[in-house]
Amino acid sequence: MPRANNGGVSIRYEVDAPDAGDPDEAVVFCGDVGLGAWQFGWQHAALAGPHTVVTPETRGVGRSDAPPGPYAVEDLVADVDAVCAAEGVRNAHLVGYGLGGMVALAAALASSRPASLTVLGTPPAGDAYKPDAVWADPADPTAVEGSLHGLLSADFREAHPDALSRIAEWRLAEDAGREAFEAHRAAVEGFDLSDRLYELTTPTLVVHGTDDAVCPASAAETLAEGLPRGELRAVEGARHLVGVEASAAVNDALVGWLAEHGADPLSG
Repeated sequence: MPRANNGGVSIRYEVDAPDAGDPDEAVVFCGDVGLGAWQFGWQHAALAGPHTVVTPETRGVGRSDAPPGPYAVEDLVADVDAVCAAEGVRNAHLVGYGLGGMVALAAALASSRPASLTVLGTPPAGDAYKPDAVWADPADPTAVEGSLHGLLSADFREAHPDALSRIAEWRLAEDAGREAFEAHRAAVEGFDLSDRLYELTTPTLVVHGTDDAVCPASAAETLAEGLPRGELRAVEGARHLVGVEASAAVNDALVGWLAEHGADPLSG
């Protein structure tokens, strides 16, 4: 699988490219604190084909390098930029969960490469985000299963027990260990764009579950209101992994957003 290099840190990523479309434009996923690339499986299935989709493994996760922490959001921005440069992506539609949403926001301030942003469960500053609610020791199956109660609503858990089993398996196989998680936590704690949101003119879709226990819905409202081109899509009753439990609604919103802000994926 391809890798990009950022100052000696090797970032593994996957690319799914259609036969037609703009080779310089891609959807690029940015991962949440400690979570493996599994978190974007539901959106990947909806977007790959019409669009080029790039899925990096965040430093410290999966088969990417795990340099000693603490990390800063700027480090993760540089990782994503290195992946985009390696693939020749000039126009990146960044889609980020939690910490990944923070990375997307910071990337849009630092570079003209981001063409649009979609952030899920993301606040304007790290003090509104609770990393411990995401953490589960990937060496402890019981802890991993228990963690899903805070990340997914009771309605979803009751209706989709098979999905819970699969997610638990993916978390055990892909999520970061404690050291990398703490490095990610440092990036969350050091993030604060609350006084700079007015500078961020990149179109930004803010998607948030109204029952998110990791990042309160009020933080998403503040983020969307502070962005010159922010648009809020609240998903009633959903928790932090809103793109998992409300995948149909989130994917519809994403497809429409990309149609509005991206090049025609079927144009050659």
